[in-house]
Amino acid sequence: MKADISRQIGHQHMPSEHGQPHGRPIRKKRAWHLGTVLLHLALILGSVVMVFPFLWTISSSLKDISQIFMMPPSWVPDPFVWSNYVDTLRAMPFDVAYFNSFYISIVVVVASLLTCSLAAYAFAKIRFPGAGIVFILFLSMMMIPKQVTIVSLYVVIQKLGWVDSHLSIIMPAAFFNAFGVFLLRQFMMGIPRDLEEASIMDGANPLRIYWNVMLPLVRSALVAFGIFAFKDIWNQFLDPLIFLSTPERFTVPLMLNMFKGLYVADWALMMAGTAISVIPVLIVYVIAQRHIIEGIALTGIKG
Repeated sequence: MKADISRQIGHQHMPSEHGQPHGRPIRKKRAWHLGTVLLHLALILGSVVMVFPFLWTISSSLKDISQIFMMPPSWVPDPFVWSNYVDTLRAMPFDVAYFNSFYISIVVVVASLLTCSLAAYAFAKIRFPGAGIVFILFLSMMMIPKQVTIVSLYVVIQKLGWVDSHLSIIMPAAFFNAFGVFLLRQFMMGIPRDLEEASIMDGANPLRIYWNVMLPLVRSALVAFGIFAFKDIWNQFLDPLIFLSTPERFTVPLMLNMFKGLYVADWALMMAGTAISVIPVLIVYVIAQRHIIEGIALTGIKG
């Protein structure tokens, strides 16, 4: 009797021709393939949903204004109104707005990389009393919407005499970015302390360790954060709308807003201007795409 039971058990667990037990692994393999297909379908659907507004903007920028609100909507312009782009550049001083947005973005990105990397190094590698509490309080600022603090920020900017000045846009963005500090701090937490101790043995001070050891090792994270900072400041609308009043100081988002009047808006020219304004962000992203993916992938290794 025991021998029969042993033979039955052995037969149930006997491997198949492919070296796997009968039954269950096939179902697992099929379930794995089904899950992969569903995952890819969900990713494709999400990609289509995210790229839809951009494609619609490009399509609308090449239409006459009467075609934009045509029902049912048409994706292909008939005819293609290429003159919308020329009229957009002639209607508003986009060259001035482009220059303003570009130099503001460059200054903010450079300053943010310096200040955020210094703060991240302090939180990641320097031990001081209350570091954890200070870091939590620092990150809690990410949870507060910008609209809540805009009134107090305006009062400070007014006291400093920076209203209707680019300093009102540059300074808050350049010297406070909780996301950047968090991103770089998490990356630095993954760097072995042995490198820091070896540098100390060689006589390096904390500032030299930060500059010669930490920054080269977090290059991917710095590039990723730089792209995010560039995108955020380039697309920023609320602060320029509140602090700037002279058209010669307007940024690209504010210049686009001027196509919208009190009673009517020229949507065709606005769409063309929006398509033009996206070009710098796309160029920067395409150039640094590898660093962005690598920086985000390695950020959460430790910490």
